[in-house]
Amino acid sequence: MTHTRRTFLAAGCGGLLSTAIAGSPANAAAWETVIDGSFASYSTLESAWNYRYPWGSDHNGSARMYASATDHNHVYLESNGVLVVKATRITWDEGTSSADPHLPIRYHSGAIHARQHVTVSDQFPNWEVKGEFQAPSARGTWPAFWLTGANSWPPESDILEYKGDARNWFNTYRNASGGWSNTIVNVSNPGAWHGYRAWITKANATDVDIHYYLDGNWVGQHRGANFVGKPMWIIINLQMEGSSGSPGPTSATYYRARNVYVGRTRA
Repeated sequence: MTHTRRTFLAAGCGGLLSTAIAGSPANAAAWETVIDGSFASYSTLESAWNYRYPWGSDHNGSARMYASATDHNHVYLESNGVLVVKATRITWDEGTSSADPHLPIRYHSGAIHARQHVTVSDQFPNWEVKGEFQAPSARGTWPAFWLTGANSWPPESDILEYKGDARNWFNTYRNASGGWSNTIVNVSNPGAWHGYRAWITKANATDVDIHYYLDGNWVGQHRGANFVGKPMWIIINLQMEGSSGSPGPTSATYYRARNVYVGRTRA
């Protein structure tokens, strides 16, 4: 099993379809793609992703998510498989967010979440979640590409998170003892295309190890306690203010994604 995990970490499994892992037939596993090419058209987008957060329109910032199959003002596709999430400042009173800490709604923005959960288990012991992003990093902008528990919180893993400056936060909630593991990396020009990747592997009966990568370079390893068997949503969203500071920008803010890929081993 150690040999299998190291092989996949070195190879970077994206794009390998139904490839047998070295080992005896009894222990062999196959690599399978779960999400790939989903931003090619609105039909592929909507077959792989749902609009807004899994829980609705509000979260922990000052942006409310507006997007649907008939509303592409804040979540839309450009040519060549690029997803755009756009946040705009509003000038009217729309009350406060329904989510803690209940900030005043000052923006309309967008989010999507994958229909497929990430669940580390004996059947699916290894997962890869990655994508390329042009992320805003100005004060008051809070883009993210992250995993969070579908049935409970924690677990959580943040693969991309900018909080109003040019540092990306790779975060894992280590819920055995509480608190966070953080690997904070300075990124040159976050608004250019960069690759963000998490390799998640079953470490024991209850825990996972998460390896984080920026532009193909390994930056850190975190232990996620009690992640095994816990389904997680995959979310791409552009939140505003909150942890990224205020006031946020008055002009439109854009967050772009391409080549988002999810794969796993099937034991």
